[in-house]
Amino acid sequence: MLLPKTEKRANGEAFDEMSPAKAIDAFVNAQQVAAGAVSAIPKEIDAGADAMAQAVRDGKSLIYVAAGSSGLMALADACELCGTFGISGDIVQIHMAGGVPTTGYMPGNTEDETDKAESIGRTTSKGDVALILSASGTTPYAVAAARSIKASGGTVIGIANDPSTELLNLADIKICLETPPEIIAGSTRLGGATAQKVALNLMSSLMGVKLGHVYQGLMVNLVADNAKLVQRAAAIVSQIAQVSGQDARDALEQTSGNTKAAILVAAGASLDAAQAALRSNDGHLGPCIATLKPTKPKKSN
Repeated sequence: MLLPKTEKRANGEAFDEMSPAKAIDAFVNAQQVAAGAVSAIPKEIDAGADAMAQAVRDGKSLIYVAAGSSGLMALADACELCGTFGISGDIVQIHMAGGVPTTGYMPGNTEDETDKAESIGRTTSKGDVALILSASGTTPYAVAAARSIKASGGTVIGIANDPSTELLNLADIKICLETPPEIIAGSTRLGGATAQKVALNLMSSLMGVKLGHVYQGLMVNLVADNAKLVQRAAAIVSQIAQVSGQDARDALEQTSGNTKAAILVAAGASLDAAQAALRSNDGHLGPCIATLKPTKPKKSN
């Protein structure tokens, strides 16, 4: 039987026969190699980020679809978009075979439920973007979802660890992460999942940049919905606008927690001018800072 690379046994000494020190070194090295697979496909990663950003601009959906370990990677990325980049939760969908687990048990048979995967396409329309993950590239749930979503006019970003597989053949944007056989054969929660997580992190982060939600490496569109994040938002405003922490908090209160607008207000712009500048620059903070003239003196630290 011809096994996919994700199911093959790694060459060399078996993991369970290594000394603890050697096993740790081998494991860490395998993870680093897996993560490095992402750097081999920069154009594809950027194309995925472009598609995601365009969907958000158009108010369309970002749809995450996967089973098993890949589903957990998809879940982690999807659930971070709102807090990190201020993406509306209403446009993010998560479809995990069998549903999101509430215990430590994930039934394996749910990845064969193609009828449930096909139903995803019935709520998909042109402009929606689906990120569909499968380490082997052949998981029935993932493949059926890809076929259904394409038929409804959605764009499919296929993410797999084996090349020339059905999911990648169906995908509009092919993210092939060629990771080597796992250090524990077939356990794609290891290297395969690491590469998928890195790829998802990178695409969603680049999406945030393209939408203007990252400025000078800072999360300027974060949703400050707890004490820690309110403090982080104030620190961001203080750092960029070069004002005191109290001035930053005052600006955030004036803008109802809108971090971008608060930066401009703290720097001396009126609230109306700040909001107008952000609208005219599609939410990108850099051009606003470069062109907006303060209407009041900037407070000292």
